[in-house]
Amino acid sequence: MIVTAPGYHVPVLLKESVDGLQINPEGIYVDVTFGGGGHSREILSRLGSKGHLYSFDQDADAEQNIPADEQRFTFVRSNFRYLRNWMRYYGVEGIDGLLADLGVSSHHFDDESRGFSFRFDAPLDMRMNERDGLTAADVCNRYSEEELARLFWLYGELKNGRRLANTIVRGRADHPIATVNDLITLVRPLIGANREKKDMAKVFQALRIEVNHEMEALHDMLDAAISCLKPSGRLVVLTYHSLEDRMVKNYMRSGNAEGKVEEDFFGNRLSPLRPVNNKVIIPDTDEQERNPRSRSAKLRIAEKVELE
Repeated sequence: MIVTAPGYHVPVLLKESVDGLQINPEGIYVDVTFGGGGHSREILSRLGSKGHLYSFDQDADAEQNIPADEQRFTFVRSNFRYLRNWMRYYGVEGIDGLLADLGVSSHHFDDESRGFSFRFDAPLDMRMNERDGLTAADVCNRYSEEELARLFWLYGELKNGRRLANTIVRGRADHPIATVNDLITLVRPLIGANREKKDMAKVFQALRIEVNHEMEALHDMLDAAISCLKPSGRLVVLTYHSLEDRMVKNYMRSGNAEGKVEEDFFGNRLSPLRPVNNKVIIPDTDEQERNPRSRSAKLRIAEKVELE
């Protein structure tokens, strides 16, 4: 039985997602979200001596989970948006499959020091890559009211985004927002008690997506995946919220983020991908009970087609 690193992260739909890759034992595969290594270890268990797996993660914490398999495994400490550049660097001309488990790992939510969760007071950071970029505190303290309203509406789908932004701007004038509790204290009066957990999660989601440029990175990675996959290669993606799921679904149907399907003169679809499962795969009740993170998961699988 393949197990993830203890206490780090429980992989979602492990068998279903790796089955979706249709592993060729001698193939080349990429796991762009290594994390605790659960999906990567399962892929390695199905590879032969000539197969190879490249796994990406920009978080230094993930390096503690690297398997001891130098012959068949390469860890890439980088954002997955640079997939194409790294494949060129390693001289890889085409890959047989790519797996992406999007969102935040249970490790990040459970780490009391990183600021990803509103359950713990901590510096308001939220960076996946702690070496680079603005923190969530920087965003709260530096962004204009209009910019804050935009991200709460766009990335949190919060109807009261403008009120939240106004409250943060007025609050930071009296006291800089530095910690999780600083932010919670400001926004809690605007959130109904019956929806506190859901709406607070949306506030934190919006800031996290902005801090880590998640939607831009996903766009770049999907573009790169299409160009890197061999004909009949598989793209397997786990999503956890509607924004990323919409983009993934559009790419799998049309080959672009907008979902615009191009056709040739005869009306034939020109999409570089063909969805394998038109109906999304979701965890069963048992898995949802064992792993609460899986409750919002959707698994989509597509195959690269060879256009004439």
